[in-house]
Amino acid sequence: MLPFIRKDLAELTAYTPHPGGTSGEPAHSESAIDRLDTNECPYDLPEELKKKLAWTYQQLIETNRYPDGGHAALKEAIAQYVNESITIPPLGGVTLPKTAITADNISVGNGSDELIRSILIATCLGGAGSIFVANPTFSMYGIIAQTLGIPVVSVQRKEENFEIDIEAAKRAISQNQNPPVRAVFVVHPNSPTANALTADEIEWLSTLPEEILVVIDEAYFEFSQNTLADHLHYHPNWIILRTFSKAFRLASMRVGYAIAHPELAATLEKIRLPYNLPSFSQTAAELALAQRQLLLATIPETLSERAKLIAALTQHQKLQVWPSAANFVYLRVKAGDGESPEQEHKQIMQQLKDRGTLIRHTGGGLRITVGSPEENQRTVDRIGEIFDNS
Repeated sequence: MLPFIRKDLAELTAYTPHPGGTSGEPAHSESAIDRLDTNECPYDLPEELKKKLAWTYQQLIETNRYPDGGHAALKEAIAQYVNESITIPPLGGVTLPKTAITADNISVGNGSDELIRSILIATCLGGAGSIFVANPTFSMYGIIAQTLGIPVVSVQRKEENFEIDIEAAKRAISQNQNPPVRAVFVVHPNSPTANALTADEIEWLSTLPEEILVVIDEAYFEFSQNTLADHLHYHPNWIILRTFSKAFRLASMRVGYAIAHPELAATLEKIRLPYNLPSFSQTAAELALAQRQLLLATIPETLSERAKLIAALTQHQKLQVWPSAANFVYLRVKAGDGESPEQEHKQIMQQLKDRGTLIRHTGGGLRITVGSPEENQRTVDRIGEIFDNS
């Protein structure tokens, strides 16, 4: 390594968006590939919305000017959208008045990854703390922490249902005090395993001391329709992350947002880079929210296709398939004689790629995005061919 680069970075591996996927292949071949490895929506924006965005770019956006550095209009639109899903639960049998989310509760990032990085800088940088994760989970929490020199404390999830082992989590957090855990990261529902937080897990998160920030990633909220944003009223040490990359079909625009106590949101605003979100991305996100009924109308189809995909995959006795609260399905090859499950997972991923379907090998299993009906049928047919020939 070059002598001026931190030596611990030699141990890190860069995030690979499409491991074993389309990188390096001719662009014209991608139209024939079912890209079911990154949990995107299978449908692009409708043509009329693309035309509107193109007109906005041509007529209204001045490319020689910086974008709105405060994201004022977008924050207002996000706050309105979040409020639609909030009902304040009773506390001790008493129903408290609903406290509306405002723009002061919102911070916008260049994808949720930027927000994760800002959270880590705000809580753990400079030896101030470490983070806790329960694996398998979204890998970027640990990757970003390690790039900043922040220790990662982890436990394994329960094998049978991928719930957090709460007792193991308590021990890990109490035993790691140098530096102490300052942020706990969970996904609701989890990626790659697709399970939503249980009542026991939520109760445990609610008992964590105020010195620990609880980061609840709701990237798949639109598919689960299960949010903890209404709990922010009681927990100023909780923060919700969401994204426009999934159900809102704006993966290429890189827009994520956080919902948090105003003081925390203001701190994230201090840390993020100036003009972090291009004008075109802000415009696209505002348009997506304005047209949310149109864009989110495909969710019932996704949920129906998810059920069909799970039912079809479950027919293969060699596969263990778990329930899903997201727009993807998680499965593993059951342990048996011969090759290890991990080797078989790699082979299945490669064999599907050879047939034109990309999936993700992660967390000791396989994650398959729910695509269009045609893509899902091809996935089922191709997996059937693999097992019929094995």
